[in-house]
Amino acid sequence: MLVKDAMTHRAETIGPDETLQAAASRMRALNIGALPVWEDDRIIGMLTDRDIVIRGVADGMHPVQATVRGSMTPQVVCCFEEQPLDEAAIFMEEHCIRRVMVLDSRKRLVGILSLDDLAMTPGRLAVDVLEKCHDPERRDYRGHWQHIG
Repeated sequence: MLVKDAMTHRAETIGPDETLQAAASRMRALNIGALPVWEDDRIIGMLTDRDIVIRGVADGMHPVQATVRGSMTPQVVCCFEEQPLDEAAIFMEEHCIRRVMVLDSRKRLVGILSLDDLAMTPGRLAVDVLEKCHDPERRDYRGHWQHIG
C-alpha cells in the first residue's frame, strides 16, 4: 500500500501572518487538528491545535492578535505520495509525529498522512507508531520527544 492510498487528500493551509483565532476557527469548521503553514508558494511549518494552546494561549498570547508564525512548528516533515505506507509509518516513529505532510513528485503539497489515516488501514501501523512514540525513554526533562538512535 502506498501513502496516497491512505492519506487525507487536499490539505487546507494557512498563512503565517493570519491570527491564531483565524486558524482555530478554520480548524473547527473543517474538523481538523492541523494546518500546514504556507508562504511564498512553499511550506514553512505546521500549526496544530496543540501548538495554539501550548505555544500561544498558555504563553499569554491573545489569539485575536497573535499570529500563526509565533506558535507554529517550523520543522517541516514530509513524505511522498508514491512512498510505501510502511516507510512513512517508520518515518513518523523516528520523528515521533502524528502527522506528516504528503508531497507529489513535483514537491507540491497534496495531502496529510495522520495516525487516524494509519488506523484505517489493515495491520498495526498506527499502533506501532504510538507505541514507539510513547516510550518514556524518548522524553527529555521537559517532557518533549527526542530522537534516540
